[in-house]
This record gives sequence, structure tokens and C-alpha cells, in this order.
Amino acid sequence: MNIFVLLKQTFDTEERIVIQNGEISDDGVKYVINPYDEYAVEEALLQRDQHGGTVTVVGVGPERTAEALRTALAMGADEAVLIGNDGLESDEYTVSRLLAAYLEKQSVDLILGGNFSVDSGGGQVAVRLAELLGLPHTSSVTKLAIDGQKAAVERDAEGDTETLEVALPAVFTAQQGLNDPRYPSLPGIMKAKKKPFHHIAPAELGITDEAAAKTKRVSLSLPPQRQAGRILQGDYAQQAAELVNLLRTEAKLI
Repeated sequence: MNIFVLLKQTFDTEERIVIQNGEISDDGVKYVINPYDEYAVEEALLQRDQHGGTVTVVGVGPERTAEALRTALAMGADEAVLIGNDGLESDEYTVSRLLAAYLEKQSVDLILGGNFSVDSGGGQVAVRLAELLGLPHTSSVTKLAIDGQKAAVERDAEGDTETLEVALPAVFTAQQGLNDPRYPSLPGIMKAKKKPFHHIAPAELGITDEAAAKTKRVSLSLPPQRQAGRILQGDYAQQAAELVNLLRTEAKLI
């Protein structure tokens, strides 16, 4: 079974966001594997160990993305591919086009990714990729069982559980609860240094300016600082009247 995992490198979730000149500063920032992608990597390893085959992790991004890919190799993935996007304005459209250009040339049985990335929260790449490759897609998967050319999945449907049967090859995105991602072991880290790691430029995939971003960030700012709370005085009627007045005059909500 040829399993591919879509992997993105994101800020550590404990990092403090600092905005300078309308851009997020990455000075001294720690980057990690997108947490939801860790579930995808773990599931790929579990499925490979059960059914055989190989796990290839694929990322699109600058050279620093290699660190996240090597972490996935240390977890147990067999091979890594970094598709560079330096100098190319990128959004979900760009990333999905680059991934599709690579994956359409591969023999694919299963594609796994995270439900969404914790930096942008778009959750678009996997579904766009599935459309470009003409494959079925199921998001927010919390259970995955493969039997031959079929997969029985359970997905989180806004608090409920939906059960589906999907023909393979297919694209699935992992939700929290699918599994418990393993930590890279010292032997795994040492083995990762010898595993295949491929660097691919967009031009090698036949992708040039037509894959440039379709969206443009107009502005970026932190939310306004939260103001101190206020205790309303008087009886219930007076408090209600004052609350309505504040909602109308200060909060502008009514």
C-alpha cells in the first residue's frame, strides 16, 4: 500500500504571536509539525504496519519545512518530499496545485492529512487536492479501518458521529482522537538521517506562475486588548437598563 501524508510546518502552539509591519514575526520562533498532521502521520504508520507498504510524507514550503519532514521520518515514515515554494506567492490554491502535480505522477492508495492547520485554519488543501485528483474525500476522521479496496470510516460531524464506506484510493483528514501520535525515538532519529529525502522545485512539476495565490491578505492585526469588566449597580431593573444602554452606546451591538 502506497500511503502519502500531507504535512505542514506551523508555529508551536505555545508561541506568542508578534506582528511587525503587518506581518507575523518569526524571529526566534519554534516551528513544529502541524498538530493535526501528527495524527495523519501516526495513522499512516499504523495502516502501513497492518497492511504493508510505504509511507511518504510530502510538504510544501520553504527550506525550514525540512525539519518537520525529518521529524516525521524519525517517527517512522519511509520517505520525505519537500516541494519548494520560495519566491512563489502561496495560498491553499497554490499548495493544492503543487501537491496534485506531484501526486498525480505517483501510485497512490491512500492520502492522509490533518483536518486543518493551526495557523490559517482554512482546512482547504485536502479537499482541493481530492478534487484535482478526482478522488473521494472524507474530513474529520476519528476511526479508519481498511479492508482491501474499501475503507470504513467514522467522522466527527459537529458533535455527532457519521459512518461511511469509501472506495480507495481516497483522501482523508485526521481529527483529534483518531490515535495517539508517537514521539520520535533516538534510534528513529538516527535512522531518519539515512532515509530518502527529495527536494523538488515547482518548475520540475511543470508549475510556474499559473499556480500563484488566488487570494491576497489585505491587513493583519491582533484583536483589541480586552477591557476590564464592569459591575453594574442598582436593582435588577436598573442593571438591565444600564446593560442595554452600554450595549447600544459603547459596544454598538444593538
